[in-house]
Amino acid sequence: MNILVWHVHGSWLTSFVQGPYTFLVPVTPDRGPDGLGRARTWEWPRTVREVAPAELREADIDLVVLQRPHELELARRWTGRRPGVDVPAVYVEHNSPHESPVDTRHPLADRTDVTLVHVTHFNRLMWDNGRAPTAVIEHGIIDPGHLWTGAEPRAAVVVNEPVRRGRTTGTDLLADVARTVPLDVFGMRTEGLARHLGLPDDRCRGRDLPQGELHPAMARRRLYLHPVRWTSLGLSLLEAMFLGMPVVALDTTEVREAVPEGAGVVSNRFDVLHDAVRSFLADPAHARQTGEAARAAVQARYGERRFRDDWERLIKEVTR
Repeated sequence: MNILVWHVHGSWLTSFVQGPYTFLVPVTPDRGPDGLGRARTWEWPRTVREVAPAELREADIDLVVLQRPHELELARRWTGRRPGVDVPAVYVEHNSPHESPVDTRHPLADRTDVTLVHVTHFNRLMWDNGRAPTAVIEHGIIDPGHLWTGAEPRAAVVVNEPVRRGRTTGTDLLADVARTVPLDVFGMRTEGLARHLGLPDDRCRGRDLPQGELHPAMARRRLYLHPVRWTSLGLSLLEAMFLGMPVVALDTTEVREAVPEGAGVVSNRFDVLHDAVRSFLADPAHARQTGEAARAAVQARYGERRFRDDWERLIKEVTR
C-alpha cells in the first residue's frame, strides 16, 4: 500500500511511518512547507520515499493522509485525484480549535467522504465536526529509553517559538516559575526568552538542539514543566514521561488523562505547582519514583505498538 503524506509534524510522522506501508512524502527544490521531503533530524525507515510533485500524477496511491486544509486542493492538483472521491483519504487534526473552544467549525465539517482523525478525545469534543465521520487515534511514542538522571536541579520546558506564541503556551507563566526553579527551555526560537521575561540569563536558558541531543539533555534535568494553556496534548510531555521524568503540568486540555495520580502533579493552582517543583528539587528519590510511575503510565497508554495497530485498523477500514 502506498500512502501519500506531507512532512508537517516531524515527531508525529516519525511514529506514523513505522507502519508496514510505503510512504510517499512530497519534496520540492526549496524544501518548503509543502515539500520538506524526508526528515533530517529524525530516523525514518527506507519505506519513506521522496516524490516530486510532477511524479505524483503517475504514482500508485492507495490513501492520502491530509493534515492541513489546503492539502485537499494541493493533492487534487498534484495527483489529478480528488481526496475522498477518487482516492481514499483521512484528515489528521493535530490541534485544538484556536478561535473558540466550542464554536469553531472544522474545515472538513461539511465533508462525509474524508474521515477526520483527532489525536485526543478532548479535541474531538471541542471541534465542531459537523457531518464528518470522526475517529480518535491517540499519540504513539517511539520509546527513547529510561534516560533520566535528574543530575541538574533545573526544570526542562519544550516549546517552539515561545515569545510569539505567548499565553497559548504559557510563556508568561515562566517568569513566575523561575522564582522557584531555574529553567532550560528547549525549542526553536528560544533565544532572547530570558530578556523577554525580564529574567537573568541563568534563570531561563533557551536552547535549540538537534533531535538526537534533545532527549538526553532533557533527562539530565530534575523535572519536566508543562505550562501550556491551550494546545493539543504535547508530544514533548509524553516524551518526558517516557524518559522517566517527573512532570509538573497545568490541568488543561488532555493533560489529566495523560498524567495519572502518582505520575506527576497536575493542577491550575500556582501554590500547588510551586510546592511540587520544590518537592522534586529537594528530594531526588521522590523525583525518581514519580518519574518511574510516569514512564509506566505512558508506556501503557501511548506506546508505538498500540498507535500502529489503531492506524492499521483505520487504514483497512477506509481503503477496503
